[in-house]
Amino acid sequence: MKERRTSAPALRLFQLAGFCMSGHLCAKLAPTADCIAAANNGVKGAMVIARTDKLNRKLSAILYADVHGYSRLMDKDEEGTVVRLIRSLSLISSLVGDYGGSVVDTAGDGLVALFPSATVALDFAVEMQREMSNAAVWSGGQEPIAYRIGITIGDTIVGDGGVYGHGINMAARIQALASPGGICIAESVHQFVRNEPDCSFRSLGKQKLKNIADEVEVLAVDFSRANVEPKVSALPFAPAPQRSVPNSSLAVLPLENASGDPADLHLCQGVAADLISNLCRFRNLMVIARHSTFAATAQTRSLRAIADQLGVRYLLSGRLRRVGNKLRIAVDLIEAQTENTIWSEHYDGGIEDIFAFQDDVTATTASRLAVQIDVAEKRRFTAQNHPNVHAYGLILRGQDLSFRFRPESNGHARRLYRQAQELDPQYARSYAAMSRTFNVEWRYAWTTDPEGALNEALNLANLAVEHDDLDARGYSEMGLARLYKKEHDPAIAAYERALQLNPNDADLLAEMGDCLVYVRQAERSVKLIERAMRLNPYYPDSYLWYLGDAYFQLGEYEKTIETLQKMRDDSEGHRLMAASYAYLGNAREAERHAHALLEVHPNFTTAQWRKVPPHKYPEDTELLIEGLRKAGVR
Repeated sequence: MKERRTSAPALRLFQLAGFCMSGHLCAKLAPTADCIAAANNGVKGAMVIARTDKLNRKLSAILYADVHGYSRLMDKDEEGTVVRLIRSLSLISSLVGDYGGSVVDTAGDGLVALFPSATVALDFAVEMQREMSNAAVWSGGQEPIAYRIGITIGDTIVGDGGVYGHGINMAARIQALASPGGICIAESVHQFVRNEPDCSFRSLGKQKLKNIADEVEVLAVDFSRANVEPKVSALPFAPAPQRSVPNSSLAVLPLENASGDPADLHLCQGVAADLISNLCRFRNLMVIARHSTFAATAQTRSLRAIADQLGVRYLLSGRLRRVGNKLRIAVDLIEAQTENTIWSEHYDGGIEDIFAFQDDVTATTASRLAVQIDVAEKRRFTAQNHPNVHAYGLILRGQDLSFRFRPESNGHARRLYRQAQELDPQYARSYAAMSRTFNVEWRYAWTTDPEGALNEALNLANLAVEHDDLDARGYSEMGLARLYKKEHDPAIAAYERALQLNPNDADLLAEMGDCLVYVRQAERSVKLIERAMRLNPYYPDSYLWYLGDAYFQLGEYEKTIETLQKMRDDSEGHRLMAASYAYLGNAREAERHAHALLEVHPNFTTAQWRKVPPHKYPEDTELLIEGLRKAGVR
C-alpha cells in the first residue's frame, strides 16, 4: 500500500476514534515488500511478523476495503475528510458483525474483514457499497468517500495477536482493480457466488498481481440490480374490496427519480412517505397508505387506473432531480378521473430545504382539497423544529432497510438510527425508529435478552415523546411496547394519543385494533382494522391476522376461518385455524392445521404459548389454548 503522511490534528482524530494510523494494513497482517521497506525506512507503525508458537489456520472469505483517492481528499480538506472517514469506518466496522463477519484490522483508510462464506462476504460488500452510495446523497456538496473492495478465499493464520495469510495480500491487490464504489472478486469466489440473483460478473481476465507469483483471474461485480427500487414490502398484499370514493380522498404517488441515480431512490420514496404521514394528520382527508400507493404504481402507469384501484378522487404526483447538493422538485395535484391538474408547483433549492418543501406541499394540498387546517395543526407547523439534514438522511436510509424484516437489515437500520441520534440528539424520530428495531428483534426472537429488548423499545419510545410530543410515531411505539409488557391501560392511552395526532395512519389503526383484542374490545377492533384496510387497500397479511384474532375473541369462528383463508402466507394463521375448526367440531380440519402448525414451529407447545399473547384476562388466553388442545396440540 502507498505510504500516507498524516498531520498531527488528523492523527489525534484517528486516535480518539480508536483507529491505527500506520497506514499499512498488511504490515500487521502479512509480510510484504511494501511493509518491509516501510519498516526499514522507519515509518511509524510498520512492524515485522513476530515468531508464532502456534498456528491456528482457518479457511475464510477475505474482504479488503480501501478508500479511493485518500491522499487527494486529505489534501483538499484534511480534517473534514478525517471526520467523514471515521464516521464511515465506524459504521462499516459495526455492520460487519451484523452480516456474519468479523473485522480483523482497521488501519488508516481501510479495513480487512473475514466471513464464513463467499456468499456472505459478497452480500455484505454489496450492502456496504449501497450504503456508501446512499450516504453520498447527503454529503453536503463535499466529494463523497468511495471505497474499493476486493474479495478472495484463503487460509488465514491467527497468532501473536494478529491475523496473517497470503489471501489477505491477494484481496488487497484485487481491490486496487475495482472502480471507486465497486467490487472485484477472485475466480475462487466466483465459483460460489455465480448464481447470486442480484449480481452479474464481468471477467477482467487473468491479472499479474504485485508480489503474487501466479496470475489470478479477477471479475468485476455488477450489483446495479441490488440498487434498483426495492420491493414494496417484505409482506404479501391482498387487495381490499372496492368502496365508494370520498370527495376528500388522496393518494401520494412515489416521486419519480428524474436524476436516474439509484442512490436517490431512498430520498424519493422517503419524501413521498413523509408527505403521506403529514397529510394523515388531517381528520377529514382520506390518505392512502404508502404500501398501497407504491404497490398500485408498480402495476400500472395509468393515473385513472391507479385511482380506481385505490379508491381515491385525487392523486399527488411529483418528480425529483438532484445534482450534487441541489434539488429540483415538481409536484402536481391531479383530479384522477379527468386527469386534469388542479395545482402545480416546482421547488428549487439545496437538500437542506427539503423540510420547507414538505411543509408547503402539505399545507397547500390540504387547502386545495378544502380540508380544514385546525388550530392544533397550525400549532404543529409553527412549533416543529426541523432536524439536522444528515440525520434525516440516515432515517430515510434506515426505513428502506426496516421493511426487509431480516436480522442483519434490522441491525443495519439500528446503526443508522444511532448515528442520527449522535448527529442530532433532539431528533425524536430517530428514537422512535430505533424503538421499532428492538420491538421487531423481540417479536422475531432475534435476541438472547427478550426482556431487555422490550425494555429498551419502551425507553426509546419514551425519549421520542419527550423530544416531540406532537409526533405520533413515539406514542405508537410506546403503545406497542407497553402492550407486550402487559401494561394494558397505558398501552391504549398511548395508541389513543397517536390516533389523535394521525387519525388516518393505516398501520397505526391496525396495530391499535390488535391491541384492543387483548382487552376485550374486539368490536371496536374490527371497525378500526376495516378502516385500516380501506386506507391501505393492498394490506399485508398482518391485518388479516389481527382481524381473525378479533373474530376469534368474539366467538365468530366461521368469520375467523374465512378471514385467515385470505392470507397469502398462512404459516402464522394455523394456530387460530386449528382452534376455530376444533370449536366448530370439524376435527379433520383442526388436526390438519395442528399438523401444519407443528411443521412451521416444531417446538411449539401450549405451555410455552400460554406465556406469549398479552391478554389482560388469562381466561382469554385459555380460550385459544383449549381450542389448540381440542385440535390435538399438546
